[in-house]
Amino acid sequence: MKLDAPLIRKIAAKVGTPFWFYDAAVLRQRIADIQFMTSAPGVQARFAMKACPATKVLREMGAAKIWIDAVSGNEALRALRAGHAPGNNPPVVCFTADVFRDNALDVVLQNNLLPNIGSPGMIRQLAAAGYRGPVSIRVNPGFGHGHVNTCDTGGPSSKHGVWHSDLLAVKDAAVAVGMSVTMLHAHIGSGPKFEELHENLTRLALEFRELIPHFPQLTAVSLGGGIPHNYHDRDAQVPIEPLRELFTTCHQRISSAAHREIRLEIEPGRYYVAPSCTLVAQVHDIKRTQTNAKGRGATFVMVDAGFVDLVRPAMYGSYHQIEVLGKENGDPNQAREPIVVAGPLCESGDVFTRGGADEELVPRLLPRPEPGDLLVLRDAGAYGYAMSSNYNSIGKAPQVWAEPDGSVEIISRRESIEDILKAETSEKL
Repeated sequence: MKLDAPLIRKIAAKVGTPFWFYDAAVLRQRIADIQFMTSAPGVQARFAMKACPATKVLREMGAAKIWIDAVSGNEALRALRAGHAPGNNPPVVCFTADVFRDNALDVVLQNNLLPNIGSPGMIRQLAAAGYRGPVSIRVNPGFGHGHVNTCDTGGPSSKHGVWHSDLLAVKDAAVAVGMSVTMLHAHIGSGPKFEELHENLTRLALEFRELIPHFPQLTAVSLGGGIPHNYHDRDAQVPIEPLRELFTTCHQRISSAAHREIRLEIEPGRYYVAPSCTLVAQVHDIKRTQTNAKGRGATFVMVDAGFVDLVRPAMYGSYHQIEVLGKENGDPNQAREPIVVAGPLCESGDVFTRGGADEELVPRLLPRPEPGDLLVLRDAGAYGYAMSSNYNSIGKAPQVWAEPDGSVEIISRRESIEDILKAETSEKL
């Protein structure tokens, strides 16, 4: 979808740059896609809120009857404060983790949330705290992938979940202390190819079906997330009809094998929010380095956004489409040149046009900008603001929400130095 350049410039004049721009219509369309995929009775969608935990987004999920997967105590509290219901019948907010950190165990106990445990020792901790309720177990099925190796969520290199051959022993340990295993969960990651996703989800559902006789109190299985978003081709559409058919069939087969109703869950994160948000920055300068014995020279476009805002390219070479606002990249008459887009941070790695594991600079063919132009990084809604930081004592950029009728609101303001310093103290222990 093409950005409304006059609107973006108007917002920039009011809130400054950089800022995050959410398009409500795009988010709602992705929510509608998931609702279609899970429209069969007995199939339930969650939102993996770690992708984008903004209260406005969480409320949109609530309005659409999308449940929540939270991975920290504070994430669970954010979901509850946004209006999602506590309790485990039904488990609208599920807590998934491999470690109880900070307030997580207390939040689970105080709000009667369903704990989805990823490490055997969590059974011991729950029992010691007096918990005797239902639990879910996250399984590492031995297969899966991420869009890069560091995001791998299944297999021998993944830290997540209970290894599949240890599953029954963990179940027995839970039952021995008075807990009931009511859900099995796995997450195989979101690789770039739909065919691999379909094959892995089918394989996972079949393995769950074989496990059902060992779990007489089971009421649900979760196939996790993994529905991909194509960052290179923004207009590419995941085939939602085959996924609806797959989830419907998986639910029917699992329930048939159990001889009772078993709820089937999915919990995408990235798919909902990735295309709904754009990071808007301003060009401050253009400069060059020259080719020498160490390597090729480059043209650097210096912008005021950096990896404190969007860390994915610096962290693992992720691709985001970049546009110079008002200078259409697709115009064949528009001259373009190879450009490296870099940010303001005191780090050489603060570059948005970076490759993969070898970290090489990968210039983009872009219309040459001028200082003062706005440059946008598209599809930044997933793990964008959610992973932003205060490195270099920079305040987090504001988030701005636009409705289809043209109305705009700020949903989080730009952080000040007071915000950054408010947790610092001098207290005697």
